[in-house]
Amino acid sequence: MKYRILGRTGMSVSEFALGTMMFGAMGNPDHDDSIRIIHTALDAGINFIDTADVYSRGESEEIIRKALKGRRQEVILATKFGLPMGADANQRGGSARWIKLEIENSLRRLGTDYIDLYQIHRPDPNTDISETLSALSDLIRSGKVRAIGSSTFPAELIVEAQWAAQQGGHHRFLTEQPMYSIFTRKLEAAVLPTAQRYGMGVLTYSPLNGGWLSGRTDLTTSHRASTTPTRYDPTVLGNQAKAEALRKLTTLANKAGIPLPHLALAFVRSHPAVTSVLIGPRTQEQLEGLLAGAELELSEELLDHIDEIVPPGADLNPADNYAAEPLALADKRLRRR
Repeated sequence: MKYRILGRTGMSVSEFALGTMMFGAMGNPDHDDSIRIIHTALDAGINFIDTADVYSRGESEEIIRKALKGRRQEVILATKFGLPMGADANQRGGSARWIKLEIENSLRRLGTDYIDLYQIHRPDPNTDISETLSALSDLIRSGKVRAIGSSTFPAELIVEAQWAAQQGGHHRFLTEQPMYSIFTRKLEAAVLPTAQRYGMGVLTYSPLNGGWLSGRTDLTTSHRASTTPTRYDPTVLGNQAKAEALRKLTTLANKAGIPLPHLALAFVRSHPAVTSVLIGPRTQEQLEGLLAGAELELSEELLDHIDEIVPPGADLNPADNYAAEPLALADKRLRRR
């Protein structure tokens, strides 16, 4: 396992980070099995674990607490806040009130007195970014948080947050967590270059496009397809381009003698803006399969072939990347009185 410095945080993190959305009721409800998966990742050299309060309503954080007992100092631990944690309209977002309540909940569930990277899960159009940054800065000064980051911010909001931090004398976001895969490349145009200009670490998620690039023969039988079947139906409009690209990428990977998921992970790792790639296994077998490709580096020729199949800056199905569309267009409440 190789390591990189996470932006300007000074923290050294593994090129693979362990995403834990699948631990708990959302994926693997067996706590003991999930703990074994975490331990396997740590033993393989992964030192970066990412979770969120909303993953199985805190259950993922609780599983991590059990897994890190006696091993907390080995790990750069990241979690997120902002998505709804209940029916109450104030149990979400980036307000100072919610941040100061929810940090205590995450610390308790994780069984730690500090979080290395605390991230806002989505932009919050209802809260001034200066308020969010001020509250997060208070957490840094109190020692409860080491660094702060954003997730799924478009380039213009990344810039706004950096400007607001400078103008207000707040700590700034040092990382960004976007969706990135061969099938979702729109962020190459602005998000990744903007993060580079500000020296931000980039922690990408969904490198296998929710399983499309997993190498599975029949996508419709996957765990995720059981909850959102239309997303994996190759006949559905929007998925047709993905199905055709998948056929070409599978041929390319076979000719190169590389498993398709390894090709997909190495592609994301090859971008100079990317610090670490989140892998989110649900089973031990899935983790071991992904770890086997940790050292793969793609040749210029292979990267050129991928560009021919999926052009740089393209999202094959825009519906995949809900963060790619400006919030002002995606949320009809912002377009209507």
